Amino acid sequence: MTTKEKKTTVIVGGGHAAGALLTTLIQKQYPHEVVLVGDEPYPPYQRPPLSKNYLAGNVDRESLYLKPLSVYESAGYQLRLGVSVEQVHRNNKTIRLSDQSVLKYDQLVLATGSRVRRLEVPGADLKGIHYLHDIADTDILRQQLSPDKRLVIVGGGYIGLEVAAIAVKTGLDVTVLEASERLLQRVTGPEISAFFYDKHRDAGVDVRLGSTVSSFKTDGFGHVAGVTISDGCTVPADIVLVSVGVTPETALAEAAGLACDGGILVDEHTRSNDPAILAIGDCTRHRNLFFEQLQRVESVANAVEQARTAAATLMGEDKPYDCVPWFWSNQYNVRLQMVGLSQNHDQRVVRGNPIDKGFSVFYIRKGRLIAVDAVNMPMAFMVGKQLVYKGKNVNAEELSDLDIELTSLV
Repeated sequence: MTTKEKKTTVIVGGGHAAGALLTTLIQKQYPHEVVLVGDEPYPPYQRPPLSKNYLAGNVDRESLYLKPLSVYESAGYQLRLGVSVEQVHRNNKTIRLSDQSVLKYDQLVLATGSRVRRLEVPGADLKGIHYLHDIADTDILRQQLSPDKRLVIVGGGYIGLEVAAIAVKTGLDVTVLEASERLLQRVTGPEISAFFYDKHRDAGVDVRLGSTVSSFKTDGFGHVAGVTISDGCTVPADIVLVSVGVTPETALAEAAGLACDGGILVDEHTRSNDPAILAIGDCTRHRNLFFEQLQRVESVANAVEQARTAAATLMGEDKPYDCVPWFWSNQYNVRLQMVGLSQNHDQRVVRGNPIDKGFSVFYIRKGRLIAVDAVNMPMAFMVGKQLVYKGKNVNAEELSDLDIELTSLV
């Protein structure tokens, strides 16, 4: 193929989905020009360690990078870092960047990810209130985590609890405020929620459920001094981390007239309603052949698998997306591994005892296993992944019987 015959594929984004797509295109020896545009000054990197090992200071920044910059350069790929895309012009297939330059594309891949939800209450703009979404956020927060500080975390989801585990071990006075009736309520069942509630309370974290933030209190000098909740109580705070979820970053796609509804809508080949534009990762609400309805899934596994499907689509291959979603969280000495989506289950089966080192919860709907949550039980996770993918009917008594090897159920 001559240079004149080469087309240009532009990738917008610098997270896991974008990085996985670059890597897969390298592996497939993609014959076209590739340009990645990222608004951060770093090559594509993984975000999960931001609330885990990177926040704790156990790993350095370079370890977050999915590949060294030299790998992309050796493949002939161009990375335009520290600039953002301001507009997509679909009629002439160009994008305008924040440095006022213009890029021409033949294929465009949007991997714009998500943005944090912000609390809109009085005092929300005070200094000392943090959000955690990128490297810069973690760098700033880590500098504040000293043993003499009082940290209030708003939100009892993955990120909030992971930060709480690190902060309380560092010696901070930590309070978690969760508006729901239990921790991790959106993603797991009551057994897992109760286990982590006890785990954090035993570690010294003050966990307050059913606590909605009504305002932030100032110290009189523009810095946060406390968090006032719906019952009128004010929790003293030197630092606040707000972690109440994310929303898909669809502004660019919407302005370009792409179909969006709770995410950029894409089919099982990651195509948008514009045949020249694909979308992958947290920003999408996608067709997954494993599910009957469109899904939006916030996970590394989804980002990687969608990237592989997008790479196949760019190569002209037929590889529809049909992967089971899976997730993980590290807190203290606990590794939680989850596969499938447990919503709408009609039966739960617990294997093992939460007071022991490991246990798991199996979620069943109409006799079929739809999800598994495994606490320090990697075998339950691995077997569950196969059973969920195969859509197998399961026997509740066999799942709960520790004398029966899980591998025998596959």
